[in-house]
Amino acid sequence: MAMTMNGEVQLAAPREAVWEKLNDPAVLKACIPGCEELEKTDDGGFRATAKMKVGPVSARFKGKVTLSDLDPPNGYKISGEGEGGVAGFAKGGAVVKLAEKDGGTLLSYDVEAQIGGKLAQLGQRLINGTAKKLADEFFANFAKAVQG
Repeated sequence: MAMTMNGEVQLAAPREAVWEKLNDPAVLKACIPGCEELEKTDDGGFRATAKMKVGPVSARFKGKVTLSDLDPPNGYKISGEGEGGVAGFAKGGAVVKLAEKDGGTLLSYDVEAQIGGKLAQLGQRLINGTAKKLADEFFANFAKAVQG
């Protein structure tokens, strides 16, 4: 099952500061809902563990995250894949862009993801609703982290 999602969030911080936080594992770990572990790897990516609940299915996903198309401080592409055991798998990516706007930074994102296994059987509406809720939660947390 594939899904796409996009959005933008206005942050009251300079673009360079937002860029720095987007590349800081401690900040990302604190902002990602359910994230239990996020460690930088030697290849410039991250190893991650996150606990997620989608409807009746609860799973701990272990996976890796890679940053590519780095264009400081304008944006990057973030890709990841995770295994959730019997719950299934998730993989996808997001293009993140930063632009100066109204004395702060406008962060826009385009996400494409695929899920399989038990999760994919839950139905598109539940998956999309959960994904939107997780994205909103991440960006609310991230806005707090960036704005101190």
